[in-house]
Amino acid sequence: MTALRIGQYTLANNLLVAPMAGVTDRPFRQLCKALGAGYAVSEMVTSRKDLWNSLKTSRRANHEGEPGPIAVQIAGTDAEMMAEAAVYNIERGAQIIDINMGCPAKKVCNKWAGSALMQNEPLAVEIAQAVVEAARPFEVPVTLKMRTGWCASHKNAEVLARQFEDVGIQMLTVHGRTREQGYKGFAEYDTIAAVKQAVRVPVVANGDITSPEKARDVLAYTGADAVMVGRAAQGRPWIFREIGHFLATGTHMAPPLVAEVRRLLLEHLHDHYRLYGELTGVRSARKHIAWYVRQLPGGEELRQHINTIDDCQVQWQAVADYFDRLGQQMERLPRMAQADAEQAIEELAA
Repeated sequence: MTALRIGQYTLANNLLVAPMAGVTDRPFRQLCKALGAGYAVSEMVTSRKDLWNSLKTSRRANHEGEPGPIAVQIAGTDAEMMAEAAVYNIERGAQIIDINMGCPAKKVCNKWAGSALMQNEPLAVEIAQAVVEAARPFEVPVTLKMRTGWCASHKNAEVLARQFEDVGIQMLTVHGRTREQGYKGFAEYDTIAAVKQAVRVPVVANGDITSPEKARDVLAYTGADAVMVGRAAQGRPWIFREIGHFLATGTHMAPPLVAEVRRLLLEHLHDHYRLYGELTGVRSARKHIAWYVRQLPGGEELRQHINTIDDCQVQWQAVADYFDRLGQQMERLPRMAQADAEQAIEELAA
């Protein structure tokens, strides 16, 4: 695996965790890093000052005990506000600032943030420049994540990439879909390859990286410096070590032991409860549990049962008991075929 540099930071490898709202909180980021990811970006943090002290934002900005470099993604539509948000997060421990121009969510795009900014190239570049200049006195590098464009007839990632590089952005991540696609259909990699050819800064390929083979093929096709994995890591955080092993050796790792997955998930749940507390934690953990067991025997029955539980300890015990029973049926998880992995990702997008 190739080491990747962002400013003064050298990452452990070129396998990155995508920032995903409601998913890539500190417990999930730490888990992915422990299982082979070289870098993880926080959930999107708003540039609105009136929300900085909210419980939701404070949880998203929680990096206690997390190995660096600490990367915080910010989102907004006003250059001055985005610059202030960068400084605010740097003063609270951010070592890298990432600008969100990739989120397709309507509640974000309707406010002209996220990937909607790609429709207004002057504003997009103004925001990038303002954040870079605000971060420069702290020697904090700024990166940016975008899509291929707003729609199929307006793919401007390559044009914007050159301008972002010119104002000092130090790494670009491109999701191979337009805003119009959301997460539907298939990612395309020609635009990512064009961006890589257009700039000198590192370029990260994102979108439909569902298996070690897909990571290898996308790296080869695009020439990208790294791949970023998002939905495929939901319930399968060990995908990073699987990709890393495959890229290094050309061979597949054995699927994880049921006993190891049991330990990982139960530790994840404890960490999750500590961050969110009893009331929110038991509910927000449900999706993680469902992702872990979605293709396992009895997984759907567990998911339905979990959704009726409102007590953390009862939830934790139900998961422990499930994996105890599963361990009596099999030593390792079934190997996930590429087709199964892609189907699982399509189901997450539905």
